[in-house]
Amino acid sequence: MRLSLAAAISHGRVHRRLGLGPRSRLDMLRNLVTALVRHERIETYWSRADEMRFYAERLIDYAKRGDTDEKAMRMADFWLTEKDLIHKLFKLLAPRFQSHSGNYTRLLQIPNRENLDRAKMAVIEYKGNPFPPLIVLHRANEKTLLNQLLKGYREDILKTRATQVPEGAAASLHSGTAV
Repeated sequence: MRLSLAAAISHGRVHRRLGLGPRSRLDMLRNLVTALVRHERIETYWSRADEMRFYAERLIDYAKRGDTDEKAMRMADFWLTEKDLIHKLFKLLAPRFQSHSGNYTRLLQIPNRENLDRAKMAVIEYKGNPFPPLIVLHRANEKTLLNQLLKGYREDILKTRATQVPEGAAASLHSGTAV
């Protein structure tokens, strides 16, 4: 669970309560990790995606050890409910992230579900997947007030520099030869 100012004191809670109980929570997380390995991009609730991100990244860490490592095979066997994905994990995903030291997933917030329950939704994906990138709308930075003021200031400076007298003429002004 992400620590925030309100949750700094956990009172014994070490993770979010997702599902009906511990077994339900674990099954849901395993299904999400399996879906992420299969599809490499899934859409789910923000809290679920944030909670399962740690397990998906740890699974890649173990897979980078190779399919001959016993602990890596046990972790893959436990977390992947569809056993045909073990081959994909070790032969496709692990080599993709071999040069990375961590942070294999990207978590993006998407608009809330307006028509149902207004739940906070997210897309979690493995980096380097074959899908087109999700469009992240950026604000037009040149339209902000501060940037408009800075732009005007730069233009004023350029105008004053252009209208200034050249250095040779400035020396003659100081000597008193020109008016």
